[in-house]
Amino acid sequence: MKGFVMTLLAIWVLSSSAWAAPQGAQKAGKKQQAKSQAKSSKKPYGRSAKSRAKAAAPAPRPQPVRLGTAVQESGSHPDLRSSSAFVVDQAGGRTLYAKNITTVQPIASITKLMTAMVVLDARLDLNELIAITDEDVDSLKHTRSRLQVGTVLPRDDMLRLALMASENRAASALSRAYPGGFPAFIVAMNRKALDLGMMSTHFLDSTGLNRENVSTAEDLAKMVTAAYKYPVIQQYTTLTDYSVRVNNGRVLAYRNSNGLVRSDDWQIDVSKTGYISEAGRCLVMQARINATPVVIVLLDSWGKYTRIADANRVKKWVESQLARPAPG
Repeated sequence: MKGFVMTLLAIWVLSSSAWAAPQGAQKAGKKQQAKSQAKSSKKPYGRSAKSRAKAAAPAPRPQPVRLGTAVQESGSHPDLRSSSAFVVDQAGGRTLYAKNITTVQPIASITKLMTAMVVLDARLDLNELIAITDEDVDSLKHTRSRLQVGTVLPRDDMLRLALMASENRAASALSRAYPGGFPAFIVAMNRKALDLGMMSTHFLDSTGLNRENVSTAEDLAKMVTAAYKYPVIQQYTTLTDYSVRVNNGRVLAYRNSNGLVRSDDWQIDVSKTGYISEAGRCLVMQARINATPVVIVLLDSWGKYTRIADANRVKKWVESQLARPAPG
């Protein structure tokens, strides 16, 4: 009887083990399957949920770039030979290009833009006759002039020749014929400069022959912008040529000192050149490039034709920047 009981007990143990084994295996299998599914749901195909969302999102459309932003981000700039250069989008006031714009230096005949503004601000009679005297003869640089001592012309003609052909004796005569004479004229020039915010600018004469007539490219951009507001300056600085009849009946023909005004590729509203040895070749302009008003200041160009070449480089470069897509 005892042996029979022991046999039944052994059979019960073996059957329990046999039943428990598949149950454990089944539970382990389900646990492993759940673990695999959880892992798979977190990172399918080896990518995170953030990656999947990014992949599922449509590609962003290219955004248009404004001129000022394009210039800053492209890092490109024209290779200019002028020692100082400043290019400003006049409409938006944005700086497009700047090189040594705060360097104080002689500005030569760029001075004559200020001379013209002071004359016009005084509302003097443009038909009044003014004579060239010995005081107008250049004793600093000994430059030549076809306006002989004793030549008499209307103030209007003196203004044209000073602006268009950079005639030094004409500019000198304009300052002499100012109420209060030459000293009062120089005071008015420097006061006008301060009014325009040209804090690094100083004038000692009306021609620019004096090397102490100094400014910066930054200040001159302000002066060009101010000169643009005078229709007379716009007209006279962009004349291609002009002739005057002097006392003896002889006709003197003058050409604009800036050859770019004769180019069909340029639309120039204000122009002035300058040169003395201390200043180098200088050029300032207000021009429209692809209908966009741009102020260009080029100072101390080392070659005779460098300022013209630099102006053309600026034009080509600005055109390339304007060709970028506009905001839409």
